Amino acid sequence: MRLRTACPATPRAWTVELRSHPSGLVLVCQHCPHGTTPITAASARSAALAHLARHARGDLRPPHLRICQCHERGCRWHSRHRGCTGPIRLLLACEHAGRLWRLADACSACAAATAQAAVVPDTVLNRAPLQPTAARRRGRRRPKGPGERVRVREMLSYLATALPGDTSAAAHLLALQCALRMNARMQVRLPRGVLRSLRLNTTSGPWRELEHARWLRPASGNAANEIAAELLDVTLLSQASARPDRRRAADWALRAGSSSAAGAAEPLPRLAGVYLAAHTDPESGSGLGELDQMARACGAQPAELLSTLDQLAATGLLGSWQACPDSGDLQWTLARGTGIRVGDPRPETVRGNVRGMGRRL
Repeated sequence: MRLRTACPATPRAWTVELRSHPSGLVLVCQHCPHGTTPITAASARSAALAHLARHARGDLRPPHLRICQCHERGCRWHSRHRGCTGPIRLLLACEHAGRLWRLADACSACAAATAQAAVVPDTVLNRAPLQPTAARRRGRRRPKGPGERVRVREMLSYLATALPGDTSAAAHLLALQCALRMNARMQVRLPRGVLRSLRLNTTSGPWRELEHARWLRPASGNAANEIAAELLDVTLLSQASARPDRRRAADWALRAGSSSAAGAAEPLPRLAGVYLAAHTDPESGSGLGELDQMARACGAQPAELLSTLDQLAATGLLGSWQACPDSGDLQWTLARGTGIRVGDPRPETVRGNVRGMGRRL
């Protein structure tokens, strides 16, 4: 049971709504004195996310002063779960087909139980001040913030909510590389070698998909060895201060998706391989997550994802995996020699076993 002696002066929960207006759309925020802001349909999603981010940055607090706002409201934002527990996270959620967006503090249990939601990492809102170091004086730069694995995991979680629910795995793969490689002006020049590694160099479908979703627009003047685009999701600007670190994370994701076990795979198995690698403990080689969350981050249905996990096990990327149909929990162990983790897997787990279903997948 949590005990607290004082309640924060104002709740860390903000909601904006996109409403129709004779002149187009308006963004309605009950926390702002002016109430509504005219916006265009093309910038609606970006405007909503940027507005929520400004509220959160204006109310930064240490962890011990943050409480689960979902619990304070009777946990009505999600289906029932086993109890309110775990560290407090900042949760971004959308409802009513993207007409309503909410950013609020929530415990880990409530965050995991909330549909169409993703945890916003604190590193997005907190920008560490530059500290002079001997390495910097010598002209060498030390990475700031989380490592590559964590950056990829956070970006996958964000894109699961920021992109439309029907976005394909190929478009998710492309969006991940674009978001991690963009510059401070939200421009990205993706080398064609990266597209070849993603197996996306012969198709324009993912680009058109992200353009139709108003997430990016193609830029003119493409060079022979790269494709340029401008990203329209202004919330990504909050991460632009650490571009070298994000580029390293993009390279890490590229290697994870291009491992020898999944080198010839289609977009969904490749993206699933990146997701599994980003969510795997590098020491033990094992991971734990939720099937629905992984399916949403990979642009797939849960049943389709189960077949993909079987495929990854057959190709040698996964040493074992198992899913519980009652709780939706997913456990896995990466195989030896994949080149994307450190540590030994657990050999005793049965490959492809689904608890409670009495059959092999």
